[in-house]
Amino acid sequence: MAEQAAGHAGAVPGTLLGLDFSCAPSPRKPLTLAWGRRAGLVVRLDQLDEVTTLAGLEQVLENTHGVLAACDFPFGLPRPFVQALCAHPPADFPAEHLAALRRSLLEKPGHAPTATGTLIRALHAHCGDRAGFQRLVDGWGQTWDTGRGDGPKLLHRPTDMAVKGISSTSPLQTRYVPVGKMYFEGLVRLVDADFSLPGLRQGRPDALAFEAYPGFLSGEVLGRRSYKSDATAPPDQQQARLIARMDLVDALEQGRTRLNLRLKLTPGQRDFLVADAKGDRLDAALCLVQAAWAQREGEQGGATHSWGLPKSVDPVEGWILTA
Repeated sequence: MAEQAAGHAGAVPGTLLGLDFSCAPSPRKPLTLAWGRRAGLVVRLDQLDEVTTLAGLEQVLENTHGVLAACDFPFGLPRPFVQALCAHPPADFPAEHLAALRRSLLEKPGHAPTATGTLIRALHAHCGDRAGFQRLVDGWGQTWDTGRGDGPKLLHRPTDMAVKGISSTSPLQTRYVPVGKMYFEGLVRLVDADFSLPGLRQGRPDALAFEAYPGFLSGEVLGRRSYKSDATAPPDQQQARLIARMDLVDALEQGRTRLNLRLKLTPGQRDFLVADAKGDRLDAALCLVQAAWAQREGEQGGATHSWGLPKSVDPVEGWILTA
C-alpha cells in the first residue's frame, strides 16, 4: 500500500464527519459521530451516532465512502521521542519495524512520506496493546539517553502549541486524559481502513481524515470556562457549565469563530447537544465544523487541495486542523 502526501486532485468529499474519540468506548462512554454537510458558510448537522466498541468504529470506517472526517485524537508523536526510540530501542523491539522506522525518519521533504503508517505499525508490533504503549512511554527518559537532561518527558508537538493561549494535551500523556492511548487505538484504525491523511499518507481518495481538536474552537469562545461536567459535580458548577454549553452552541450557530462558519441545528438537536453534560456530543459537533473548514479550504485550493494545512507537515508529528 503506497503511502505518500495526500494532495491528489480528486473531488472533495461531500459528507462530513466529526468524531469524538475514546480509546476504550463503552455504552457508558461511547464514541460520538456527528455527520453533516456544508453549503457555503453553513454547516448542517444531519445526525449524531453513538458507537460503543472499537470494532463498531472499524465497520463504520471500512464502509464509509465520500467522507471527510475530523478526528479528536493525535495523528503523530513528538519527533524527539521517536528519534530517541530509534536511537535507543527496547531490546525486544521488532528489528524489521525498527529498520523501516529509521528509514522513514531520514526521508527528505518533497518525497512520499511513510513515517505515519510505519510508526503506528511499529508501535503495535512492539507494544501489542495500549497498556504496552503506556509502559513504553513510562520508560521515556528513564533508560533512553535522549540528550535532554532532566527536561519534560511529556513533550508537545509544534502544532499542539500553535494557537495562542490554547494548548492541546501532549500525545505522550497516557493518564488522566489518555491522549497517547487515543493515538494508539485511533490512528491504526484509520490506516487499516486505508483513509488518506492529507500531508501524511495517501490511501483511498474517497475517504479523508484530519486530526482535530475541539479545544481550539471552544477556547476561542469560552476562554478558560469549562463546559464539561458530571453528576458528581456541585449544583452550582453544573449550572455554570450548562450555561457555558449554551453559550458555545450560540456562538457556533451564529458563526462567531475565526472559521466564519455557522452550524445549522434544529431546536431538538440544539437541546440534545446542550443536555450532554460530558460534552461529547458538542465535541463531535466542534470537530464537524473543523471538518467543514478543511472541506472549504480544499475546494478553494483548486487542484492542489491545501486543506488549510501548512505547506510542509512533519509526518512523524502531524498537524491539527485550524492550528
